[in-house]
Amino acid sequence: RLEMRSFGVKVSVIEPGRFQTGITNAEDVGKHFIAVWQRLPEEIKADYGENYFKHFLESIRNMKHLCSPNLSLVTDCMEHALTSRYPRTRYAAGWDAKLLYIPLSYLPSAISDLV
Repeated sequence: RLEMRSFGVKVSVIEPGRFQTGITNAEDVGKHFIAVWQRLPEEIKADYGENYFKHFLESIRNMKHLCSPNLSLVTDCMEHALTSRYPRTRYAAGWDAKLLYIPLSYLPSAISDLV
């Protein structure tokens, strides 16, 4: 963002929370990770353990409950950044970005790791 300023280009950063998109589609993501898991060498599978993998797949399935279907929150930020005479430096889209991720980014790493 700062590198582009010397060229007269203003860059706005859009920081979305979790939204329902193809990348958060639990079924597709789960199938992908199952295929990767099946190709892993047995020693790596043993290092992680079957319970770890099952827990990971369950967290992917639960992810959809945390994702907002309202993509207009993101596109509204994009529109504002593109059409505003004075766009903001940063846009946080979604309640989780505003209430969790942004405040968390200001904490010391040791504390944010605990959270």
